[in-house]
Amino acid sequence: MGDDPARLYRLDGVAHIAGVINDEELLGVIPPPSQVQKFAVNYSWFQETFGECPEAADEETVRRFARAYIMMLLDTQLFADKSGNRIHIRWLPYVARLEEMGTYSWGSAALAWLYRCMCRVTNRHMVKLAGPLQLLQSWIFWCFPRFRPAGYDTSSWPLASRWSSYNPSSSEKGPRFIWMPYSSPKVLQVVHPEALEPRHTALWRSVTSLIYFAVIEWHQIDRVLPQFGGVQSRMHPALNIDFLMSKDDRGGDRWFPYALQSWHLHWESRADHVLRFDVVADPRPSHEFLEWWSQHGKRFLSPEMYLGDSRAVLIPMEVSQRGLVLRTATVPGIVNWTPNTHLGSSLYDSSQSP
Repeated sequence: MGDDPARLYRLDGVAHIAGVINDEELLGVIPPPSQVQKFAVNYSWFQETFGECPEAADEETVRRFARAYIMMLLDTQLFADKSGNRIHIRWLPYVARLEEMGTYSWGSAALAWLYRCMCRVTNRHMVKLAGPLQLLQSWIFWCFPRFRPAGYDTSSWPLASRWSSYNPSSSEKGPRFIWMPYSSPKVLQVVHPEALEPRHTALWRSVTSLIYFAVIEWHQIDRVLPQFGGVQSRMHPALNIDFLMSKDDRGGDRWFPYALQSWHLHWESRADHVLRFDVVADPRPSHEFLEWWSQHGKRFLSPEMYLGDSRAVLIPMEVSQRGLVLRTATVPGIVNWTPNTHLGSSLYDSSQSP
């Protein structure tokens, strides 16, 4: 967060749609028209142009290469689309002032984009999943011990690097799900201390809007209190934001101040919506939650007709009984066939030939 409390902590501070790329000062070079697709530049051009910073480069050159590297990191890792080969120019205003990049909530924006991508992939016509998939996979490994690669017991930074090789073991004993994997002392030793400051950890427990340009998602952590050490109580109805799913960044940005104003206000008042609850050692669900879940949850994914024991089903009387299975006649000469028989030779006994 920035030191100025009035500063909006979100990724919509500037118009994200630009007509042309004409700011040579930021990157030191302008991409050729053949490498530009509407509001994006081909990743191959970025890689070839800024793949390696020259030795003995001056400070301004280093800053230009840093801007290009950050733009590639943003558009291919944190906010990747399904193509994975384009760098959007909307990042130029953010990388222009490298010193201010830490004032934006990149984590909440990446989470908003991941939520939106996971919603889109539920459409049966979708065949690919976009978003920060490395972070999603890392979260799965941290929370589901049985899916973890074997032989990686040390923690390093970044935390996702722990799962650099995948070799799951199904025979591992222990809990099936870990609610608070990042609270381990081994993890806390390698996490940057600034990430654990109250100004950041308070955001984890805030019920507020998550904003990534035109993408709006709702951070409803009151439905996952065990992830923060709290006991889950009865669920309240989830906020329905289906009407926001059709909003994207392909229709210009003039409607931002009007259509999204209320959601921006939610974000500005996020400090007023931080949940406070008792943290317990074993955050198991409460009795009232289990009662609610048994009434509204889906315990089985299969239809009930497939869950019963088929041996207990009575056979109707009208079903005809199958008779004895008659053995088919042996093919003449088949017993004399050997594996050494050449392709095309007769399978019949030579004594039967004329």
